[in-house]
Amino acid sequence: MTKAVEHDARRYELLREMGLGPMWVHRQISGFEPRAKAPSAEIQHASAITAVGEIEPAAAVAAPVVIVNSASNSLAREMNEGKPSALSAWDTAPLQAVTPAPTARSAVPTDAQIASMEWPELQAAVAACVRCPLCKTRRRTVFGTGDQRGRWLLVGEGPGRSEDQQGEPFVGPAGKLLDNMLHAIDMKRGENNYIANIVKCRPTDSGGNDRAPTAEEAAACRPYLDRQIALLQPATILALGKVAAVSLLGCDPKTAVATLRGIVHSHGAAALVVTYHPAYLLRKPQDKAKSWQDLCLLRQTAAAVSTQGD
Repeated sequence: MTKAVEHDARRYELLREMGLGPMWVHRQISGFEPRAKAPSAEIQHASAITAVGEIEPAAAVAAPVVIVNSASNSLAREMNEGKPSALSAWDTAPLQAVTPAPTARSAVPTDAQIASMEWPELQAAVAACVRCPLCKTRRRTVFGTGDQRGRWLLVGEGPGRSEDQQGEPFVGPAGKLLDNMLHAIDMKRGENNYIANIVKCRPTDSGGNDRAPTAEEAAACRPYLDRQIALLQPATILALGKVAAVSLLGCDPKTAVATLRGIVHSHGAAALVVTYHPAYLLRKPQDKAKSWQDLCLLRQTAAAVSTQGD
């Protein structure tokens, strides 16, 4: 063999062993035989090749190989042009890792898959979620925050503008009011409590303003919250606002918060109390006194549950 033939033979063998192809096969390598298998299995235009290096005159020429990283693309061009530097460049250029494409489980997990997830996988699934159209307009998903072993769970309706920007629930003006409400019953955000929402992405109207999530959006996102509740196993739940209350209790969407207040409901093994959403209280501060009554009921309920557990 000539040096050119040896060079092309080595190049062909190296690419074939690395699983890279299809590639152009030059006429000058017709004198070598691959050690393993015929190149017809590696070359997409195999129908135009009768033997290695023997191309039918009428056959169309296949497109050059394109490899995943820039260094390899440069190398592929040199190989397709028959430049002798290609082999040395391949021997010395570092390979770049290729990130695998998201699996079906991470992109659109089923309800059953979500129900088996632990915290890290659940959070990753929410971050990659495309189960409803809200994924198209969100900036960040809002998974939840707080003590993952906390006995209190606070559930709102969905992220607003500030939450969408920061990726945490209740960080805007309504969040400051919620912090004050917790402080009034000797609690602090993140200490023995966890905060989440019915939906994990910000719902907006055609003008880009906040809105309540639809029943379909809530249903699409509900398996995530159900899994959070299953992992948390809270003793008491505070439903903040109408959307959270009717979703958790399975009520008619037209049910008013006023009819659900002042009653200790149940959600699985947890006691559930309903109150007004902090954003509503900012608009109607005269109802803060009613919300204070709900918080007192929640605290009394939590104390009773704790006593029963002892």
